[in-house]
Amino acid sequence: MVKQFCLLFVGLCLATHTHAQAWKDSVEVFREKYKKAFLEEANSPLKANDLQYLQFFEPDSSYQVVGNFSKISDGTIFKFPTSNGKIKEYVKYGEVSFEIHGKALKLNIYRSLALMQIPKYRDYLFIPMKDQTSGKETYGAGRYLDASIKDIKDGKIALDFNKLYNPYCAFSEGYSCPIPPKENHLPIRIEAGEKLFLKEKSNNH
Repeated sequence: MVKQFCLLFVGLCLATHTHAQAWKDSVEVFREKYKKAFLEEANSPLKANDLQYLQFFEPDSSYQVVGNFSKISDGTIFKFPTSNGKIKEYVKYGEVSFEIHGKALKLNIYRSLALMQIPKYRDYLFIPMKDQTSGKETYGAGRYLDASIKDIKDGKIALDFNKLYNPYCAFSEGYSCPIPPKENHLPIRIEAGEKLFLKEKSNNH
């Protein structure tokens, strides 16, 4: 009986370790794809030599959460101010409520009116946010998190803040980056995702 229990315990530990390693690997794969995209995008602010200046927090599973999703269906158009003064139009798709380190939090989730017209991005959800690392360890104007309508299942949506990334404006002047609204300013430190760019911002764009 004791032997069977020990074998079961070891098996559970191995399964937990394997799952944790697979999740960590998925974050690393995401980051590699993120870097590669800079080299494939014609409008990219970075060249191959710039990628060495990207930095990230170590993957931390405590910033991977499942939140309660509430859909907003009134179709109100939100005019987002951007870094260069232009206005971009979004609709609020819903809200997600969740906890991180015992703190109850909420974020608004948006859809871009422009991207909704493109079949490839029709299900794209946009979550711009700031937290108490903004302007210190992370880009001052905030960071972004992507999701998809397909990620919403049974009133729940999984968010992995390890996949937070900087807008193009963190790297170069001249881009039009939506500024996170006050409703998406979190009163805690999110020590996950992308950090400050280590090279001086360019003016090449």
